[in-house]
Formats: sequence, C-alpha cells, structure tokens
Amino acid sequence: MDLHSKANAVIEQVNQVILGKTDQIRELMLAFLANGHVLLEDIPGVGKTTLALSFAKAMDLEMKRVQFTPDVMPSDLTGFSVFSRQQEQFVYQQGSVFCNLLLADEINRTSPKTQSALLEVMEERKVSVEGVTREVPAPFLVVATQNPYGSAGTQKLPQSQMDRFAISMTLGYPDFQSEVSMAKEIGAGNRVDQVKPVLRADELLEMQAQIHQVMMNDQVYRYLVKLVTNTRLHPFLEQGCSPRATIALVKMAKAHAWLKNRAYVVPADVEYQFPYVAAHRVVPNMAAQMEEKSVMKILAEILRKTKKPPVGAKS
Repeated sequence: MDLHSKANAVIEQVNQVILGKTDQIRELMLAFLANGHVLLEDIPGVGKTTLALSFAKAMDLEMKRVQFTPDVMPSDLTGFSVFSRQQEQFVYQQGSVFCNLLLADEINRTSPKTQSALLEVMEERKVSVEGVTREVPAPFLVVATQNPYGSAGTQKLPQSQMDRFAISMTLGYPDFQSEVSMAKEIGAGNRVDQVKPVLRADELLEMQAQIHQVMMNDQVYRYLVKLVTNTRLHPFLEQGCSPRATIALVKMAKAHAWLKNRAYVVPADVEYQFPYVAAHRVVPNMAAQMEEKSVMKILAEILRKTKKPPVGAKS
C-alpha cells in the first residue's frame, strides 16, 4: 500500500468512529500532513476527544490529553526538575508536550501564562526549561479545543497564539441518520477500540516531506497571496491575516493536492483551504457587526471578488 492509500485508510478508520463528518475528518488529516496544529471551536459532546483518540490510534501515535483548568501550570506542559535522593541531583521530569499528538482540551479555560507555554513548542517543536532546550518527539501535533459559548471564567486566546494554529474548524452536530446509528450502538462497546493502526509515525513524517515537493506555479502563488492581502484591505476587517497565514495556506493547499494524488496545486486547492486557514486569524470590526457580516461571509466575499488564474481544473 502506497502512502496516498495509507493516508486515505486513516480517514476511513476514523470515519468508522465519527459518523457523518467525512469532510472535517479529511481536513484534520490534511492539517496533519501539512505538519500544522488545529483549533476546534465547538460545543461539548460532539466528539472532539474521540476524534483525536481515533486519529492517534489509526496513525499509531503517542497521544496525551490535558484538560485545561485555571490551576494547570506551565510546568505541567513543559516539565520540571525534582530532587532525587538516590541520584543526589535534580532530575528532569517530562511534561505533557512530550508526545506525538497533544489534545489541549478547553485551552481557553487556563491562565495566559499556561497558554503561552505552548507557544514555543507549537512553533519550534522544542521547550526550554531551566536554561536547557529539549526537542519534543516528531511528529508533534496539537489539537486544541475551545467552547465558543459560555465565555464566563475563560481567558480568550491572544491573536499571537491563534496565529500558531494552521487551521480552525468546527465539528457541529451529527446529521439525523448518523445520530440514529450512534444511538443504536449504545452499549456495543467503545468504537475507538475498533480502530486499527494503518500508518506509522515515520510514514507520516515521509508524507510531510513529500508535501513540500508538490509544485505550485507563479500564477497560483500570486492568487494565494492576493487572497491573504485582501483580508488586510477589507473594510469589514479590523485585522487581516499575517504572513504566517500565507505559509499555512501554501502548506494546506499542497497537502490538499497531494491527498488527491496530484503533483501540482490548482487554484481550487487554495480556494477550498482559504476559509480554514483565515477564519481564526481575522478580526471583524464594528461595521461588520452592525451589518451582521460574519467572518465566513466576509471570507466568501473575498473569494468571490478575487480573480482566479485560469490554471487547472476544479477539484
């Protein structure tokens, strides 16, 4: 089985657990292929934790989960040193970030100090504790969740940290038939236990390396940058996308093309990934609120008004 088939096999395995969410599962796989972190903004109980567990098992990755609360300390993530009487010296104890897939559950419920502890490891894939820098295992991916409702007692993520996530997305409620199927299987055992490992960590790293070999011509590059630039010029946006968004969009577009077994990016790849990359990075202004313009409506307008190059076919 080649790597493209194995990537699709991972998606199939997770589809058996999370019913009726094929597009979202595929998008999460694309983010992993692009070596990017994911922000899931959703209400409790829609399967965010199960989704992460299913991916970890299908890709045979070591996963850790941190339930963020106000008393979670930065050292819980990065690690700390304790004195060992046997060794008569301080011994470093690894924190939660030393894994392949970190589920940061309800990240907006912890303190800004703890939130910022994730910044270095998300960007650099390493942590610095007591003057010593240590690399986390590769691959290293963060799936963070936050509830967009009930903001009392939460600490809103600053834009500098939001920018570290390659994409944001929502699962939403299952469709009617999927929820019926889920109801019928209550008591039949944990569906995650049925997931089979179909991919190794080293194969995921190889896939991530192949993403960079996907070609993109100058016309598509210019279209991509024009989309990002237009978020900075839009009259309803107080803040547009940063250059980091450009980097993320290039990677996500290439991953989208790679998963379709194409060696080149077409404008439709960029168009499809743009809302996922941009939605959490832009900040609507007061005019947008008065006109009841949602972020997704604004991004759709930018896509509609930005001229696409006549390259490739619709994906």
